[in-house]
Amino acid sequence: MDNAKKVILNIMYTQNVIQDHFNELIRPYDLSGEQYNVLRILRGQKGNPANMCMIQERMLAKTSNTTRLVDKLLLKDYVTRNVCPGNRRKIEVAITQKGLDVLKELDPKVDEHERLFAENISKEELELLNILLEKYRTNKQI
Repeated sequence: MDNAKKVILNIMYTQNVIQDHFNELIRPYDLSGEQYNVLRILRGQKGNPANMCMIQERMLAKTSNTTRLVDKLLLKDYVTRNVCPGNRRKIEVAITQKGLDVLKELDPKVDEHERLFAENISKEELELLNILLEKYRTNKQI
């Protein structure tokens, strides 16, 4: 197997291992990875609402159905959804206190998850890995 193919398989396998571990971490909170991502985006708004386009742009998985994700978070009272007073076609989404509380509870667990995967890699190796991964995915022809 050539190295170009091996790198892609290694990245895909590693992503699956990380994702599986993360899904186990958030499963007790009845959240998907995409729902968690929406909550993190909304928390980053620091109390200001976000429109659906902005949420979609910031999603890690660009194929996510943002409307469906917000609907599921609404049912859990983690977000609110309102029509923008200045533009009736625009929907504004904001995180609720309950949503903030679940993120606050998850934060140390997510930090531990990230630390666990970096445990056997030095700080210098982590820096190099980040540089190489960024370089790898910014090929001008893709």
